[in-house]
Amino acid sequence: MLSDKMRVLIVDDHQLMIEGLKSLLEDEESISFVAGATSMQETLTFLDNHQIDVVLMDINMPDSSGIEITKKIKELFPKIKVIALTMHDDIAVISKMIKAGASGYVLKKTNMHEVIDALKTVHHNGKYLSASAQNIIMDNLMSPDELMDSKEENKPVLSARELEVLKLITKEYSNEKIGEKLFISERTVEAHRRNIFIKTKTKTIVGLIKYAINEGLVTFD
Repeated sequence: MLSDKMRVLIVDDHQLMIEGLKSLLEDEESISFVAGATSMQETLTFLDNHQIDVVLMDINMPDSSGIEITKKIKELFPKIKVIALTMHDDIAVISKMIKAGASGYVLKKTNMHEVIDALKTVHHNGKYLSASAQNIIMDNLMSPDELMDSKEENKPVLSARELEVLKLITKEYSNEKIGEKLFISERTVEAHRRNIFIKTKTKTIVGLIKYAINEGLVTFD
């Protein structure tokens, strides 16, 4: 039988954020234990040695994204529930986090009552989307399930060469440098850039980098 008392792990790259949340959650009658972790390795090691019911997961982490950590948690500890607690209000990030196995998505700008509601709901095998996350999904006129399906179907297919060019663009290489790196002409690089912008429906380098990160096409060391 599932206990009403939760054991919670907060995963965030800011120790102050962890300490602040811990101080608030420890006063909750429904929570028996709260701990924190600041990296993927620390998270997995902690889960391997402690019993945890629900993980509050940030998206921005130093060694890996919260999406990747969530995938790993669900692979190694399938019974542990994960709730995204993040500043990211991008529909693509919400979709990827849900697909990674998260049972909830809450924005950091929300109040603690909603965080507690999310923890209780997910702990009892429910799903939870904060009001802000629901509004983002409604703005896209899709349910989370429809959103995830359509993201895969409508995802533009970049060629191997276009992916190479994209990765170098995100590293701030000029067309000349990209050409030298890939042994192609500057004119060919420009043609690839145009195709990439068209396929990804982006208009600026910032927009392109954001798209590449959201789609997992590039990683930053």
